[in-house]
Amino acid sequence: MSVEKSVRERYSEGAREKQEALCCPVDYDRELLKLLPREIIDKDYGCGDPSRYVRKGDTVLDLGSGGGKICYMAAQLVGPRGLVIGVDMNDDMLAMARKYQSEMAEKLGGDRVRFHKGYIQDLALDVAAMERYLAERPVTDAASLAALKSWQAEQRKTRPLIADASVDLVISNCVLNLVADDEKSQLVREIFRVLKPGGRVAISDIVADEPVSRHLKDDPTLWSGCISGAFEEREFVRAFEQAGFSAVCLDKWEVEPWQVIENIEFRAVTLVAFKGYGRECLDRGHAVIYRGPYAEVRDEEGHIFPRGERIAVCERTFRTLTEGPYQKHFIGIEPKIPAEPVAWCAPPGTRRPAAETKGGRQIAECGGEKCC
Repeated sequence: MSVEKSVRERYSEGAREKQEALCCPVDYDRELLKLLPREIIDKDYGCGDPSRYVRKGDTVLDLGSGGGKICYMAAQLVGPRGLVIGVDMNDDMLAMARKYQSEMAEKLGGDRVRFHKGYIQDLALDVAAMERYLAERPVTDAASLAALKSWQAEQRKTRPLIADASVDLVISNCVLNLVADDEKSQLVREIFRVLKPGGRVAISDIVADEPVSRHLKDDPTLWSGCISGAFEEREFVRAFEQAGFSAVCLDKWEVEPWQVIENIEFRAVTLVAFKGYGRECLDRGHAVIYRGPYAEVRDEEGHIFPRGERIAVCERTFRTLTEGPYQKHFIGIEPKIPAEPVAWCAPPGTRRPAAETKGGRQIAECGGEKCC
């Protein structure tokens, strides 16, 4: 049985009857659950709560949105100016989520949730539109197959299901492990594509502490049960680093494994990450000071920040360190009078003399959190 077929059948069954084996115990915000229909709560399958990372006004994309539980929780958090988009490939789960859409819109005071049929590893392809195309022009030979591929390429390009740089936050709850291993890299690249510069990721998933053997991966029950398709823990982090994300962090880590199979521990974690502001380096006289507590730190681009030193950075790096998830660790110092931009990236550890930034605006907010 193929990975896709086993997952589709398992989750269609889960839409009809509650499947205890498909979920880990999760402490969800009870206040957010109060508005949700009982069926959605009972037939939700996850291992974490990525809704905790949603901010007011966000456009949120939920990968593998299932019956819509996390979407409807997130919709309460984004507020009237926000939008929540759920993508799932399972018709039965989509039907359940959409069944309550009008009811939830009334409770929320506005319709701010959308559900689309699509593959999370190919977020540009509109699967519902493709099915309409196939109903009119079924594939029967090589020529019709070529026509379908041409239509798919044109649809992805001109009418993508999820457009480039259109989302503030991508969330997912125990779904990445259901994607075939040879498509996982594409999946993470798709997440990067749809995020705006400065966008964020919060992915709750199951990871394995050791490589998963082939015979476990070939077991359709273990795969569709969110187990044998799990990333190995170090590869989970590495996949997001390689896709171009920064500030990759295992923010939640369950000490006790969810299951242990053949001495491999499978546990729930939540990974957060940040999409930067491009690659262009323009020096205008900015500096940052790393607060500590470590003697020094190094970022993904090789910049080195010794504790307590004014380090020269380009405008883009300054923005990343003072607006993104790093901000509680850095003090930002803008030049009093910005210099004419120069295409230059300071060698690692380059100091910026205090005289060059004296009198400039200082950014030293910790976002209401303890800084060190």
